[in-house]
Amino acid sequence: MKHLLSLEKLARADMDQILAASTVVKQERGQETAQPLLGKTWGLIFSKSSTRTRVSFEVGVRELGGNALFLNANDIQLGRGEPIKDTARVLGRMIHGAIIRTFAQSDVEEFAEFSNIPTINALTDDEHPCQVLTDIFSFQEKRGPIAGKVVTFIGDGACNMPVSWIFAAAKLGFELRIAAPKNFQPAPDILKRAGGKIIVTEDLKAAAENADLLYTDVWISMGKEAESADRIRQLTGYQINQSLLKLARRDALVMHCLPAYRGKEIDEETFEAHAQTIFDEAENRLHVQKAILRWVVG
Repeated sequence: MKHLLSLEKLARADMDQILAASTVVKQERGQETAQPLLGKTWGLIFSKSSTRTRVSFEVGVRELGGNALFLNANDIQLGRGEPIKDTARVLGRMIHGAIIRTFAQSDVEEFAEFSNIPTINALTDDEHPCQVLTDIFSFQEKRGPIAGKVVTFIGDGACNMPVSWIFAAAKLGFELRIAAPKNFQPAPDILKRAGGKIIVTEDLKAAAENADLLYTDVWISMGKEAESADRIRQLTGYQINQSLLKLARRDALVMHCLPAYRGKEIDEETFEAHAQTIFDEAENRLHVQKAILRWVVG
């Protein structure tokens, strides 16, 4: 049985298979002949709010012939303290797959272990594998193979997005630079586990020099709202803007996984100048996640 729990645990061959299938899925949208989820019900178990993840997965499940059942964790017994393994053992007898967006990575892994159904990590505090697979697909769609390229992440370098980028870089052979204040840099053990060419620095300009892709995310991730003032104070200046973009390659892409807070991690002018890429990236969540669904049931 297949699961997509993290990019660290996803084999390179499986990553390549998903990315290749995403191209076909996108081209065939509305003309699909195969419906691998026909007659199946997939549960979306969300403890964190969502726009793109929820809509893209619900639409994706339905376009592949299945039924999508949205379960807000606060509306089921999980919200009252039922152990995740008990919820998993119940739902595993009733639904055919699960897509989970929550806080603890251990919850997704425990659900997969006890439910005996395919499980997809739709975001945890540790990783966001579906988003980074989408980002790589989006880059390759516009610029060709990502191997040998330079990706620069700017902002909170210790959150789930750069961590997923770290594991992807090591497996796909591109250079990843993370520009972040000392207190927001990835843990050394993650860098050691991943390997690959990962450069972590406080120097924004050095990180952006001749980059093929500049990437950022919000400074205040879900669950970190109590730290807002301190995070803004420390991360101010770690922004993608026109001045920084001039240091990157002339044809460099700018991406953001959204939602974007203009004036913080990215300025208005740069965001709007690269809106086509950013919203292509958002749309591609649907296509890549359909490819993931097809992969886990294949």
